[in-house]
Amino acid sequence: MLFRRNSKPRYLHRKALPIVRRRLPMRYHMKHQFGIADVAFLQTMHALTGAPLSTGNCVEILKNGVRIFPSMLAAIRTARRTINLEFYIYWDGEVGRMFAEALAERARAGVQVKVILDAVGSAPMSAQLIDFLRGNGIDLEWYHPLRWYTLSRFNHRTHRKLLIVDGRVGFSGGVGIADEWEGDADASNHWRDTMIRVEGPVVTQMQFAFMDNWVKSRGELLTGLDYFPEVPDCGDHLTQVIKSSPSEGSSTIKLLYIISIVSATKSISISNAYFVPDPDTIRALEGAVRRGVDVRVIVPGEQTDVPFVRQASRLHYELLLRRGIRIFEYQPSMMHAKTMVVDGLWTTIGSSNFDDRSFRLNDEVNVNVHDPRIAAQMEAMFAEDLARSREITLPRWFKRTALDRVKERIAGIFGRQL
Repeated sequence: MLFRRNSKPRYLHRKALPIVRRRLPMRYHMKHQFGIADVAFLQTMHALTGAPLSTGNCVEILKNGVRIFPSMLAAIRTARRTINLEFYIYWDGEVGRMFAEALAERARAGVQVKVILDAVGSAPMSAQLIDFLRGNGIDLEWYHPLRWYTLSRFNHRTHRKLLIVDGRVGFSGGVGIADEWEGDADASNHWRDTMIRVEGPVVTQMQFAFMDNWVKSRGELLTGLDYFPEVPDCGDHLTQVIKSSPSEGSSTIKLLYIISIVSATKSISISNAYFVPDPDTIRALEGAVRRGVDVRVIVPGEQTDVPFVRQASRLHYELLLRRGIRIFEYQPSMMHAKTMVVDGLWTTIGSSNFDDRSFRLNDEVNVNVHDPRIAAQMEAMFAEDLARSREITLPRWFKRTALDRVKERIAGIFGRQL
């Protein structure tokens, strides 16, 4: 793999308008040399991301709020020593109140409860809810609040979704703590999302990801067995946690996607809320198709929370479709999941979108599983979502309106900030 700076991407010729001037993004190039099933893939993923693959874990896939929230709340209510929660979105509403009450009850019982919320994503949280959390002994920190002396880092957000209980049980994925994620994607206001619940030694890596931003926000080191207990093996899932932050220099999340795509030999199934691929990931997807890989992507349809990002995504459709990448727009509700399954063996579930903001500006975390059973579950979910999606073909694409074309080009100008 080669790493180099490149000031002019081949696929996008317009320059983005930066909100905060930053160094040019790192460019990644990799040739297909091995498959997902090869030891070389696992060794490369470990070496280039710096995250070890851990054996002895038990993984459960949770689909939509109807299953996600009860599982998370049950874990919180069983906490005995520590609860660490980091989310981009925590809003008022029924779900927000349920979590606040569960966290407060455990804090009153003597459990150490620490919460990191993004100062932009969770800005709508009411003063009453904030006072309730703090008044019940919960340590709450805001990640990068707006101050005159922090303007240079204001565009750097934590987009991570993490819940770790007693250092033994961890959750990550795409949801926010808000009513929008209620239900089973059975209505337009019930979003489609996926979370992963993990038990086993790899939870220590999730705890470290939380501690990384707790230190940045509070300046306090979390130490000892309350946070980092000895965790025995509880299953046989080979699992990895990858955290990414612009302060670390390179994008480990982007490396995760590039290595996985370039190693594919059969299939790639991507579900992502904000699919705005950069030149490197477009090149990797194109190369996969040339190798005979079936590449399918599910993205939001008209039910989307940020129409501007959808327009930026659609700017790439013609290029992707001409190169054999199949695109499907999810119809019933907002597709908010951030997942990928490769060759029926490798699964990634996390907070990261498939866009330059997640690759370059946000703090993200993904959980990867190298297991055919988990991949089969994910492929079955993907098939269910395909049945509720509409495929975008070139003939259909060319029939879009002139107004849509203008919106796409305007959105593309700001692509690096989306």
